[in-house]
Amino acid sequence: MTTIVAAVTVTLTMTMIVMTMTSVLSKKNIEDREKSSPFECGFDPKSSARLPFSLRFFLIAVIFLIFDVEIALLLPMTVVMLSSNMKSWMTISSIFLLVLIIGLYHEWNQGALEWAI
Repeated sequence: MTTIVAAVTVTLTMTMIVMTMTSVLSKKNIEDREKSSPFECGFDPKSSARLPFSLRFFLIAVIFLIFDVEIALLLPMTVVMLSSNMKSWMTISSIFLLVLIIGLYHEWNQGALEWAI
């Protein structure tokens, strides 16, 4: 029992020594003014943070997420088709696709899919 405790103690001590050494050795001592300043995606960090931002970007991101989730839900439908009742599978798949097509038509009708500025 004491050999196990001794082995665990030695292992923990060695681990702490190695972690301390890597932490000390990995520190960068060279401070660069450009590298230490925050990078704000091309925006000047010294100017106002309340700049108007295009909501079109967020709309496109939300549409992408919707279609991404749609694909994640459509792919397993082919696997489920083999192990389920064909009539219920067709009904559920048709309703799901109908809702997606209606949503796509609504986005198209509202002009959300127009890429022109």
